[in-house]
Amino acid sequence: MSTNRPTVLILTTDPAFSREITSNWPQERTAHSNSDAHSDRPEFIVLDQGFSPELKGSHYDLAIADASSYEKRKHKDESDRDKSRNEQNQGQNEDQSRTLKQIQAAAGKPAIVIHSDSARDFYNLHGTVLELRREPGIWPMMAGLLGREILRRRQAESRAREAEKSCAAAEAEATLGRYMVEMRTNVNNALTTVLGNAELLVLEPGLPATVLAQADSIRNMALRLHEVFQRFSSIEKELTVDARESGKKAANAAAGGR
Repeated sequence: MSTNRPTVLILTTDPAFSREITSNWPQERTAHSNSDAHSDRPEFIVLDQGFSPELKGSHYDLAIADASSYEKRKHKDESDRDKSRNEQNQGQNEDQSRTLKQIQAAAGKPAIVIHSDSARDFYNLHGTVLELRREPGIWPMMAGLLGREILRRRQAESRAREAEKSCAAAEAEATLGRYMVEMRTNVNNALTTVLGNAELLVLEPGLPATVLAQADSIRNMALRLHEVFQRFSSIEKELTVDARESGKKAANAAAGGR
C-alpha cells in the first residue's frame, strides 16, 4: 500500500455512480493548511470493465463496485420478456452478482459492493467484501465513510507491520551487541595472549625476515581488535549515562506534573 495516497478503484458502467462516490468522499483539512486540500483523500480510478478476475493482480487499496447494473438489466428483462425467460435471466443476473463478490473476495483486498435489492439487509459483511444497499440520499455518504475507515485501518496495519519489522531488527542487533559486550573480557584475554606472543616473536633474535613481518602483522591486527573492543566499552558507558539522564528527566517531568 502506498504511504502517500491510497488508490480506490470504482467499478461501474454508470458515470453518475463514480461522480456520487468522488463528490461525497469525506473531506478533512490538513492540520497546517488553510486550503481545501485533503491529506487523506485517495486517488480514484474508474474502470468500466472492472468485473474481471484480473483485479487479483491489480495495485489498489479498496474497490467500490456498482452491482446495480446487473439488477437494472434484470428489471428491464422482467418488463420486456415472458416469465420463463425472466426466470432464466434472473438466475444469470444473480450468478453474475455472486461472481462479482467472488472476484472481489479472491482479489484479497477490501471491497464495497453497492446493490439495489430492497429485500436484502442494509449491509452484510462477507470476509473482506462489504455489501451495502443503495438507499436513496445516503448511500454515497455511507460508502465514503466506510471506505475512508477501511483505508485508515489498512494504513494503520501497514505501519504496525513495518514497526514490527523494525523492532525485530533492532532486537536482533541488540542481542548481538549484548553478546559482544558479554564476551568482551574473554576476547580481550585472548587478544592479550596473541599480542604478547607476537611481541616476543618480534624481539626474538635470528628469525627470518618473513617470520618477523608476519609476527609484526599479527601484533598490529591484535592492537586494532583491542581498540575496537575498547570502543565498545566506551559506547556501553555512553549509553548507560544517556539512559540514566533520560530516567532523571522523565522522573522530573512526572514530579512537575503532579
